[in-house]
Parts: sequence; structure tokens; C-alpha cells
Amino acid sequence: MFDPDIAPSGTLLGLLQRGRGDGTLHALTEQRAPALAALEQCVLRDPRGDWQVEARSLYYARLYSELEGGLDGIEQHLFAPEDLFDTDEHRTGLALSVLGHLAGYGRGDALRLLRAYAARGGNWEWALDELALRDDDAGLRALAPAVLGRFPATEDGDAELARALREAYEPRPWRLWAEDPVHGPRVRAAREQQSFDRWQRQLRPAGPAPGWSVRDVLTWAQDGLEAHPPVHRDAPAARCLAAVAGPEDRPELLAAALRGPEAARAAALRHLADRSDPGVYPLIEAAADDPSRLVSRAALDSFSRMRTPDALTRARVWARRDDGLGAAAARMLALLGGPGDADAVLAALRRVVRTDGPDADGLDVLVEGIGRLTIRCAAPVLRHLYRETSSSHLRGVAARSLAATDPKFGQGFAIECLWDCEESTRELAAHHAATKDVRVLAQLRRLAADPAEEAEVQTAVRGRLSTPEPHV
Repeated sequence: MFDPDIAPSGTLLGLLQRGRGDGTLHALTEQRAPALAALEQCVLRDPRGDWQVEARSLYYARLYSELEGGLDGIEQHLFAPEDLFDTDEHRTGLALSVLGHLAGYGRGDALRLLRAYAARGGNWEWALDELALRDDDAGLRALAPAVLGRFPATEDGDAELARALREAYEPRPWRLWAEDPVHGPRVRAAREQQSFDRWQRQLRPAGPAPGWSVRDVLTWAQDGLEAHPPVHRDAPAARCLAAVAGPEDRPELLAAALRGPEAARAAALRHLADRSDPGVYPLIEAAADDPSRLVSRAALDSFSRMRTPDALTRARVWARRDDGLGAAAARMLALLGGPGDADAVLAALRRVVRTDGPDADGLDVLVEGIGRLTIRCAAPVLRHLYRETSSSHLRGVAARSLAATDPKFGQGFAIECLWDCEESTRELAAHHAATKDVRVLAQLRRLAADPAEEAEVQTAVRGRLSTPEPHV
């Protein structure tokens, strides 16, 4: 995973990188030039650790609009020489998403830049998806020669065209091009090829077939690990075992989970845990510290998915450990435990933050458990995580738990959460932010009128605006 360089949380750059509401509020009171410079650095060097669970594009686009920022820096970044050979979507994806939102706000320069990049840029598929949501039919039809010209009229070119059509997130441009009298025949042929390829894959399955035994499935899993490059099949093999394994196969599966080769052992562990086999717990405990990362990961993942009373009882014993199995047990208590498990969950949260910092894996589950169990004395560590984590997803979880544990949340963090980059955090703030602060009602009205705002947020905002505040 990409490891971004995050500035301290007390700086404007650090706040903007984290997507905090205070980042917007500080940028609007900062001198315009340094504020735009910090904003542009965030857009051109994506600060997110995991773009699949963290939002930033609407947050940055709104600030570009507020500061009336120009797009020269984004244009230079998109068409830099690296675009010719650096095909990683991470380099340009955030900038293109920001342009998409700006185009949605009516910025014609953003729309023109997206069109130019879709025609000539390396990450053209992303730009085309953004245009599919915002451009008119005429603008999309005009891109057909440039986009389709990327694929030579050869067998390989036609295959690549069919692949591009299959992987397109937004089908609208392709549908328009399929109706075009000049380009339509080729696009329709690619669509037919796509359907034919899918049919062929269904006729020639590469995985297990009816009649396979438990040993066949375990061998298939191990063969994948020994291939070049290796293919991790332990999880799909476990699903296959659910279909082929019977009670008579239990001794073989227990033996494979104890001393089988890596992938077979991992698959057997997953299967036995999914079946809540009573003999799986010593096997998980032994495998959790195995030198093989594949085996140890399978053991921890398998235990984490268990939901039986026996698993919860075992978690209460293992939560005292300070290794991976102890962390997995603490997360299970956070998800399923009762009030009596509060001390163990809080101790695990403090231990992880102290040893691994505010961005450690698995913190979100522990933080959510703090809120579920309403552990009020955890508010200080939750505030620390809220301020310091670089993950906007984790910050949102911390905000929800603070709402459940900290009586001062409505007068504090909830107010800045109205400007947060995460939709769910803004929705939470709409329910809790105290309207005695003059900024709150103004921001609620802005969110209610913003066409780019998510429906859930607007529902919460309008509900809050229509409900009179109680007299104190």
C-alpha cells in the first residue's frame, strides 16, 4: 500500500492532508497563496493511505471553489512527462476526481481539462468516467475519434478495445459511440466480443470441478502457491471444501491444518473455523505464530470471522496476549463482547496506540467497540486519535464513538466535522453540532443547497434545520 508523507496535525498542510474540517476553516483564514499551495500539494500528491475507503476529492474541490484556485498546477501535473510511462492510477486519480467535481460546480476550465486528458492522457479511463457523469452528449461524442484511435484496427487492438469496454465504470460514452454511424460498428463488435469472451470463460472453468475430493482441493490450493507467479488459493479452496467435505473427512482436514504444506494448511484452517469445529482452537493458536505469513494470516482471519459463544469465550482468554492473536481476540470482544469486556477492549486500544501509533491496522474495530460499549473514560484516547490519525475513515469512527462517550462532542469536534471530507462524518455532525456557534447554521444551509452533497447528509441537514432547537 502507498505510504504517504503526512505533515504534523497542527499545520495547515497536515490538516488538509487528513481531510479535517479544521483544514478548510484554517485555509479560508490563511493568506490565499500559501493556502492554495498547500491545497495543490494535497491534490497532486495524494495523501490517502487507502483511496478505496477514504474520500478527499469533494473536500478539495470545495476548497478550490472557495479560494477561486486556478488549475495550472493540475494541468502541468497531468501532462508531465511521467504520464507517458507511469501508469499507476494513484498518480493522477485524485486530481481527475477533483476536476470532475469542479466541472459539476460549473467550472468550464475543469471540463476542458478533463476532455483534453481523456483524449491524450495515460489514465484516460478515469477521466472518461468523470466526463460520463458531467459532460453533455456532444462533448462525449467528440471524444470518440481520440479514444477509439488508441486501439489499432488489429486483432490485438480489438481485444484491448473489448477489455476497455468491459472495465469501464461508466457505460454512457460507450453507448453513445455505439449509436454513432461512423464508430458504432466497431464499438458494437467490441461489445459482442466481450460477451463471447465471458461465455468462453464460463465454458472453461479453471478451478475445482464436480467429483473433486478434499485432497484434490488441498492439492489445488498448494499448486497455486508453488506456481510462478504464486496464486493464493487458500480462501477459495476453503469455500470449495464446504461443498466437498463430509464428516468422514474431518481427520484429514485436522491433520492438514496441523502439519500440511502452507496453502493446504491455510485452507484447512479457514474451513474448520468456518464450520466452528471444536478442534480448531488449538490449531489456530499454534498457527498464529507460524513463520509462514500465509498460515498465520489464515489463522487470524479465520478466528476473526468466528461468531460462536465458544469463540467469544476463547477471545476473553487470548485478549491478554500482546501478539497478533491477542489483537484479534480484542477486536472480537469489541465487536461482540459485553460490558464486562470493556476493560480488555480499552487496554487493547491503549496498547495498540502506544506501540503502533494512530494509524495501526485494526484500530477502527477497537474504536467502534469503545462507542458500542460506551466506555466514557476512553474519550481522551479517542480525541488523540481524532486529531492525529491520517486516516479520515478512522477519524470518522472516532467521531462516532466520541458522540457516544463525550458529552462535549456537540460543542467541540462535531462543529468542525461539518466540513470534514467524509460523508458519514458530515452526516454525524449534522445531527450533533451545537447551533449556538454561528458557523453551524450557515454551514448546514450550504450543505443543504450544495448539489454535490450526498443524499444522506442532506437528509440529516434538512431534518436539523426544520427542527427547532430546545430552549436551555
